Amino acid sequence: MCGHCGCGDKAGTTVLNLQTGKESAMERDHHHHDHGHDHDHAHGHAHDHDGDHHHHHDDHDHHDHDHGHDGGEVIALEARILVKNEALAARNRAWFKGREILALNLVSSPGAGKTALLERTIGDLKGRMALFVIEGDQATANDGERIRAAGAPAVQVNTGAGCHLEADMVARGLKELKPGPSSVVMIENVGNLVCPAMFDLGERAKVVILSVTEGDDKPLKYPHMFRAAQIMILNKTDLLPYVDFDVARAIANARQVNPDITVLQLSARTGEGLEAWYDWLAAQAAAVRDGVFA
Repeated sequence: MCGHCGCGDKAGTTVLNLQTGKESAMERDHHHHDHGHDHDHAHGHAHDHDGDHHHHHDDHDHHDHDHGHDGGEVIALEARILVKNEALAARNRAWFKGREILALNLVSSPGAGKTALLERTIGDLKGRMALFVIEGDQATANDGERIRAAGAPAVQVNTGAGCHLEADMVARGLKELKPGPSSVVMIENVGNLVCPAMFDLGERAKVVILSVTEGDDKPLKYPHMFRAAQIMILNKTDLLPYVDFDVARAIANARQVNPDITVLQLSARTGEGLEAWYDWLAAQAAAVRDGVFA
């Protein structure tokens, strides 16, 4: 998984309500206390070895044992993080379901155009659906401010060292955001095509955004994300004449790892293809209101 890049550690994670200016910090995950306890146990185990008369031989054996034990601790910690996240995601999902809210998890590499697509969507759909945004970044509230300026209530979650949003961060954001019944909550994840694939946030669907300025082999390089996504948006199609990107190959690659994936082509800058995206959103929102949950 990603246990060495800040995942699971809430230290440094902040939640900023862009409407009120209120900022609060997420507490450090209690899993780290458990990890410390395990480490203390291992230390005590090593202390027993120190009492043996064969110091040199036992020191070598102890080193090997510790190395394996530490690896086991990391795996166990990662498993606990995922299990806890799944439980909190199920709670989020029930919360959305009870309010007939469509929740979507937008994922992509940095710079693929998630925020630009949200800005355009918010501007075009004013009056047609109530949009709320949870904006995830490692640092700064720049994107959250862009979303708010576009006309949607937004909460900025800064993950610090973390490379993805987690279900409890979303729950905290929802507490600040207070989206109304039958609304749409767009969760813009941290720019990353690896870790967000493994962390359910309680969303109805993951929307993966691939820019034509990236490689058309991205779905094969990051199969877990494209397999987890229900829809792939090819963005920045206005740049196709200027880049070396094979649309047919990109779609074939996506369907190789996920035969059921829906593919839309659009340009958030020019507006080309956006109506198909808006139709998809409307159909998903209607399905939620009708009690049809994926």
